[in-house]
Amino acid sequence: MTSRIASVTFDCADAVALAGFWAEVVGRPVLPGPPAPSEHFASIGPGDDGSPMMMFLQVPEAKSAKNRVHLDLAVADRAAEVSRLVELGATHLYDRDEWGVSWATLTDPEGNEFCVSEHFD
Repeated sequence: MTSRIASVTFDCADAVALAGFWAEVVGRPVLPGPPAPSEHFASIGPGDDGSPMMMFLQVPEAKSAKNRVHLDLAVADRAAEVSRLVELGATHLYDRDEWGVSWATLTDPEGNEFCVSEHFD
């Protein structure tokens, strides 16, 4: 028996706002429900490529430390995607080139880190 990733869940202050940001990032809509999206809960359905559902749950505390787990986004043009994500509300923290891999680290509007790198299939 094995497990599969059903969803990636984000703790946040405003679930519908953060879900809206990530819906634009991944190009998938916020699900209409049930339950209907609100500041307490929202979700984005799984992708046609098998990527998991994304859920957003309101919590009372703010993010206080670096993520121990984060998303890595694969793109064909890193610079263009970083620019697009910043326009959507992300913050570009830095670029790295280590171990033969290059990536950009950003945060979403609530401070959750994620990375963007060029991948070719």
